[in-house]
Amino acid sequence: MKQIIALFALLSLASCHKKDEVAYYFNEAQQDTLTTNIMTFVAENPPFANDITRFQAKYNNYYWMRLPFYKLVKLEMKEDSTWYYFLTRPVANLQVFQRGVVGTFKLKPGSLKPYDFKEVVNTPHLKEADVLERGAFLFRELKNNGKLNEYLVMKDYIQWPDSTLLYNENINRWVPTHKL
Repeated sequence: MKQIIALFALLSLASCHKKDEVAYYFNEAQQDTLTTNIMTFVAENPPFANDITRFQAKYNNYYWMRLPFYKLVKLEMKEDSTWYYFLTRPVANLQVFQRGVVGTFKLKPGSLKPYDFKEVVNTPHLKEADVLERGAFLFRELKNNGKLNEYLVMKDYIQWPDSTLLYNENINRWVPTHKL
């Protein structure tokens, strides 16, 4: 009986939302947890943390405090359990601008912990309306085509990767190309 109720609840939640909306998959508390877990990959490191220690539980409060500045805008899971995401994040202390992050990850079974995480592209610093429009376009193209190579020349849409920065999947950071 519990399984039937849970299935009904999931179906009613999903029926109100499009497949690329975060709420199609997760309730509000789960969305906050997932966004915070994604932030451990894309946000600046907490004070006294480095690229290895930033994932430790002792830094969770740092990410929770910054959650209001991040928004998981689009999310969709494909048949192979790969999640495609579009997130907006703050740009330093420039409150009028945001940056869009588009990429992929998988979730550890039974959790909201990403692994195999990748930022495919980052947008330039943009006003909210522009980052939402351009990020949604890049998200749609990535989930439909699995790559964004043909759009890398569109500097109004994609700042990274470029000739100076590439994403290093081993440390989950953008690094200068001369260090690869």
